[in-house]
Amino acid sequence: MTAPLNPSRRAFLQRSAVATLMAAGGGTLLSACASGGGGDTGSSSDGGGEKTAENPFGVKADAPLDVVIFKGGYGDDYAKFHEELYKKKFSGAEIKHAGITDITPQLQPRFNGGNPPDVIDNAGASLLPFSTLASTGQLADLTPLLDAASIDDPNVKVKDAIEPIAIEAAQLEGKPLVMNYVLTVYAIWYNKKLFSEKGWEPAKDWKGFLALCEEIKKAGIAPIAYQGKHPYYMGQVLLDMAVKHGGHEVIHAIDGLEPNAWKSPSIKAAAEAILELKGKGYFMQGTDGLDHIQSQTAWNQGKAAFIPSGSWLENEQKPVAPKDFLTTAAYTPLLDGSKLPVDCTEISAGEGFIVPEKAKNKAGGMEYLRIMLSKEGAGKFTEMTGSPTIVKGAAEGLKLSPGAESSSALLTSGADNNWTTYFTTWYSTMNKPVYSVVAELCAGRVTADEFMNRVQKIADDTAKDPKTVKRTREK
Repeated sequence: MTAPLNPSRRAFLQRSAVATLMAAGGGTLLSACASGGGGDTGSSSDGGGEKTAENPFGVKADAPLDVVIFKGGYGDDYAKFHEELYKKKFSGAEIKHAGITDITPQLQPRFNGGNPPDVIDNAGASLLPFSTLASTGQLADLTPLLDAASIDDPNVKVKDAIEPIAIEAAQLEGKPLVMNYVLTVYAIWYNKKLFSEKGWEPAKDWKGFLALCEEIKKAGIAPIAYQGKHPYYMGQVLLDMAVKHGGHEVIHAIDGLEPNAWKSPSIKAAAEAILELKGKGYFMQGTDGLDHIQSQTAWNQGKAAFIPSGSWLENEQKPVAPKDFLTTAAYTPLLDGSKLPVDCTEISAGEGFIVPEKAKNKAGGMEYLRIMLSKEGAGKFTEMTGSPTIVKGAAEGLKLSPGAESSSALLTSGADNNWTTYFTTWYSTMNKPVYSVVAELCAGRVTADEFMNRVQKIADDTAKDPKTVKRTREK
């Protein structure tokens, strides 16, 4: 996916589908399409074929299937593999495939005309707003998919074969309407080849991390580069240290707009840690003015040892990374007094797949998603893109790239200690203001107290706004 910044992997940042699907907005973009003609307007996924254990939605064997995939950092070859699996089941079906980047310009007219595709990877900078699609009745309820038997085991339902975060992320208008397929693992990343040559190991605690940064600096390499024009990246590092320090209640309070959530001792400790890195000269010179590609390329060139990012990084950097570069995920170090273990991190479910309510072959769209959620389908995605999916155990036994292997290992080790956040898009007006203050912090232009006060004011103003619909997290 992409953020509004660049057509590559940015959607896991400001348009992470976990959050985007819950974001308000879209205005009148699709307001006219709620009554568009064509297609089945009911909630049934019946496709006109015989329903069997192998065909739970009753897909008509020769019904055409119309697939549209956002062709961003993941490409669309994985989708062509999934289409081959679909053709094995329904050999008489003609599959129309489109890999595009401009989702809204191409698909809005189809929604408005009541003739949407059967399944869509709704992602990228110009994705259709999920909340507007939902509020106008354009998305099929995926409950039949979640309740169907998984392809791998008829005794296991689809909803039990995928990570719980995907169920949470699917909810909109009180129903599961979006299947967020990719599981993003956030980390600080390093070149394992360089570290092996230098005899370095990622540090687990703050004291050890500072010592390692000093050693790296003495070797003539900047310890840390970051994407200064997109301060979300360093914001993730700050929040990861804070959540590990204070536990999940830290991020739950922030997401819930609770009073003084941004003034917790854990947030202050993390902010002071960021300032210490800046003060000791451990940030690459000029990195605060670079975008993600510039900073990541400098990292690939060996000018910096660590860089924060999500698990799309390896695939995104393939065009410029040296062939022997071993992109490897590491954990952020623990601050003194941390409650959670070091080997957990932030995760999110993204790359939102939808089945339009008025799709001509809605049953086929459901079955296509069920195929994607098989271990074969999900495993191939991870092999081809280097990113894990929401399907439990799909990466087991695969020969993975260093980035995919290390991010999958961090995902596994973190287990229930892994965390996610929703505040930037539950309350989307907070996004830019909060991260602009993060940028000020990383540049050393505000103190930890000033950082907390400014961000807390943004949260308080949001909470007081009568237009704000406050949400709370399950404990």
